[in-house]
Amino acid sequence: MIAFVALGLVFAGDLILIGALVAVRRLIGRLPSGPVRSRWYLMAALIVLFVIGYLGYATLFWESHSTLVDLIVPCVFFFGACFVLLTATLSLQTAMDVMRISLLERDAATDPLTGVFNRRYMDRRLSEEVASARRYGLPLAVLILDIDHFKQINDRHGHQAGDQVLVIFAKKVAGELRETDILTRYGGEEFLVVAPHTPLLSATNVAERVRKSIESHDFSLPNGPGGIGGIRVTVSIGVASIGDGAEDRETLVHVADENLLRAKQEGRNRVIAATPSATGSILP
Repeated sequence: MIAFVALGLVFAGDLILIGALVAVRRLIGRLPSGPVRSRWYLMAALIVLFVIGYLGYATLFWESHSTLVDLIVPCVFFFGACFVLLTATLSLQTAMDVMRISLLERDAATDPLTGVFNRRYMDRRLSEEVASARRYGLPLAVLILDIDHFKQINDRHGHQAGDQVLVIFAKKVAGELRETDILTRYGGEEFLVVAPHTPLLSATNVAERVRKSIESHDFSLPNGPGGIGGIRVTVSIGVASIGDGAEDRETLVHVADENLLRAKQEGRNRVIAATPSATGSILP
């Protein structure tokens, strides 16, 4: 009777280890390549060795369990397998929870259509960047971009085509920015770029590069049997930098917005950059 109990504990432990191996495999599939994933591969290899070891023990000591003392090793095997399974399943659940939280945070910070950051995220990051720039005396610039005559695109080609233009536009703009720049959808067809460590002249050069890239890009859309061609897209951009009166987030955005308005009034498809004077007027 004791022999059957001992072997039952060993075989049950083996099954539990196989369950742990399944959990570890699922966990590895959710991890990016790197040292952590390599360590879990090592963990999987050790579990396989344990499974083989359990079977080897059962084969060698099939008739060696006759007293209660002989149950100590099978019990250790069984509860050790339970510990491995608990560790693997908890690690898997933790990884899934972290991924779920990261996904929720990303969704809360990004625009669902274009995939760039949304205005809520921009408000928080711009406040942080302005505070950092003022504290350490670093340059900081803001660009506000507005797609010219976007309403005409919607009216002529439909809102679905307009959405596709927004998606392509966001990708093109992002491709002209640095990794440290923060591109956000400011509202409708307006986008805002926060450019840390960037003086006004450099930000103006970036804005001009973006303007030329948009102007030269073919916005033909694969929408419908023949697609939609001949969509000409241009952008007006207002640029502002911190300093010379723009000492907070609100003023910085206001100046960039005023420059954007000037760019639209002066014919669109252009970049206007200026700084506010001490009296609040805008200097070209």
